[in-house]
Amino acid sequence: MSKVFKVTPKRIKKTNGTVLTPEISVTVTTLQHTSDPFYNGAKEIKEAYMRIYVFDYQKACCNKNDFEIRKLD
Repeated sequence: MSKVFKVTPKRIKKTNGTVLTPEISVTVTTLQHTSDPFYNGAKEIKEAYMRIYVFDYQKACCNKNDFEIRKLD
């Protein structure tokens, strides 16, 4: 069973020429039943940010502590 999460950055972060701001939140659906969307290296989150905002999660050196996670279901 999949879970749906809304992932929002906590603060503005500027790293390696990228800017992460609280305005660019994404909604992700995980492939597995989990309480943490970062369980598999944030695969779904990386894909959502790249698809919607053309933001490179890895280049910005993001991690779980940079985001606020809210369960939607």
